[in-house]
Amino acid sequence: MEGEGEDAQAFRALIPRARRLADEERFLHWQVAFPGFWRDWRSAEREGGFDAVIGNPPWDRMKLQQVEWFAARRPEIAMAQRAAERKRMIRALEAANDPLAAAFAEASARALTAARNARECGDYPLLARGDINLYSLFVERAMSLVTPTGVIGLLTPSGIASDKTAAPFFRSVATAGRLRALYDFENKKVFFPAVHASFKFCVFVAGRDSTSMPASCAFYLHGMDELEDHDRCFSLSAQDFSRVNPNTGTAPIFRTRRDAELTTAIYERVPVLVNRSSGEEVRAWPLKYERMFDMTNDSDKFRTQRELEDQEGAWPIGGNRFDSAQGEWLPLYEGKMVQAYDHRAASIVVNPKNQHRPAQPVAASVEQHQAPDWLPKPQFWVRASDCGWPDGRGWVLGFKEITAPTNIRTMIAALLPAVGFGNKVPILKTSGGENDSWLLAANFNSMVFDFVVRQKVQGQTLNLFIVEQFPVVPNARFHDVRFGPKSATEVIREAVLELTYTAHDMAPFAADLGHVDDSGQPKPPFPWDEDRRLYLKAKLDAVFFLLYGIQNRDDIRHIYASFPIVERQETAAYGHYRTRDLCLAWMNALAAGRPDADIRL
Repeated sequence: MEGEGEDAQAFRALIPRARRLADEERFLHWQVAFPGFWRDWRSAEREGGFDAVIGNPPWDRMKLQQVEWFAARRPEIAMAQRAAERKRMIRALEAANDPLAAAFAEASARALTAARNARECGDYPLLARGDINLYSLFVERAMSLVTPTGVIGLLTPSGIASDKTAAPFFRSVATAGRLRALYDFENKKVFFPAVHASFKFCVFVAGRDSTSMPASCAFYLHGMDELEDHDRCFSLSAQDFSRVNPNTGTAPIFRTRRDAELTTAIYERVPVLVNRSSGEEVRAWPLKYERMFDMTNDSDKFRTQRELEDQEGAWPIGGNRFDSAQGEWLPLYEGKMVQAYDHRAASIVVNPKNQHRPAQPVAASVEQHQAPDWLPKPQFWVRASDCGWPDGRGWVLGFKEITAPTNIRTMIAALLPAVGFGNKVPILKTSGGENDSWLLAANFNSMVFDFVVRQKVQGQTLNLFIVEQFPVVPNARFHDVRFGPKSATEVIREAVLELTYTAHDMAPFAADLGHVDDSGQPKPPFPWDEDRRLYLKAKLDAVFFLLYGIQNRDDIRHIYASFPIVERQETAAYGHYRTRDLCLAWMNALAAGRPDADIRL
């Protein structure tokens, strides 16, 4: 209209666009939709609200998932082996002015805008963090919609009580006495057939006001009837939540009362790896956590063997390594290739027809393990110069980040050659001095440690904030505790050396532990023997039960029973739970000061 200023004209032009967007997105205004529940709409804060909000919000990330988006539209892009290749194909769409490129750009922009609005609007100060999941926004919105005496009851992923991004919110609820109930379920394809069997979700009930009443909690439920089991369903106070997870206040996952008692007793005796509860960082071990290569964002640095030979002009030099005019190339280790005390657990084979997980592990056979020259084949290689290894560093401690508390084992650590590592194999580097992280490797792989880990992990990822709150034996204690003529350090060193040094590529580790001949050269690797390895692991279990202050044999049996897959496999192979029985025998031998006893079962 004539006489309108530029601002008015711009605003008028936005109205049709805003109406179209409102029709598409179907925005909901709570006060307009439910007018009888609110007072004084002009107030800065909502006045009024619901007595209860109950629901099952969507469990979807707001970030656009490229593979899923292209799978239904252009499958060849979705099935690209690497993210860098997928990005190149998307750029080709843009260069060709393909309409699909514009549709993808619009979908990406909407997802980014929605996430930005969630972070900046001020309605979700505690849960609009990281890769936002829609359920978390529903949780925080629900809490703002109830009256001061109201409660919310929502069905959400169990990450609401365990994820780092949710920690500020859950701490504000659990440690302030606002949590009413937390019932954690394992899917097992029973509740949601289309969702992974190990996925965990929970009934989350909380209020706006605080109460002195403890929360009713139960974990790893497989049916509603289990809530009637008083050993499975028990109370946790606000103090309980802050005691076991000092840095985050997130929820422990106690299956039974006895699990809770054993775990809290351990935390009273043993420090966590990194304690930040006082505002200052207190480290039990001087280690630096590192994720070397991101499998998505750094994929342009990766080369297949064919790319090395055809594009880089590289040639093999042994030990899974290549040389070229541009420098040396090292194998890129992924979590699939690693098992406890085993850096040769599996090779990687690529199936391009598998859209979501084209790279699959092929487990090493016993015969391959018994050949000290055999090494697993990786999917990719990376430049040695990009790995940043200092001269003289020949090995490092790493662990598998992807796991689950329902797996055969949850914490899986290994001493690994100095190669490249994908982000699913975080590594822990010592900062100067002697590298004695092999002691921590034994600690991580012990049964008692893994028992505690299972009380702390709700999802499928061992994030740093979780690992930092695990209780670990301080370095000095290994030297102080003796079993007759040998210290705990010596007993552990002998076992870890034999379990780890099974191939020539770990010769630097053998040399650092003094396993050398008269000329100073590393001795030959130890033979791979399945029975011998089980025997040594049981011995290490016994050492760590004693170091953690657990000597009651019924408690030890209870802890071993929490690993049912191990029990089933060993009972089928040996006729009894061999690791448990060996460990109990070693407990007696070590208590008697006989670290080299001859134990036969």
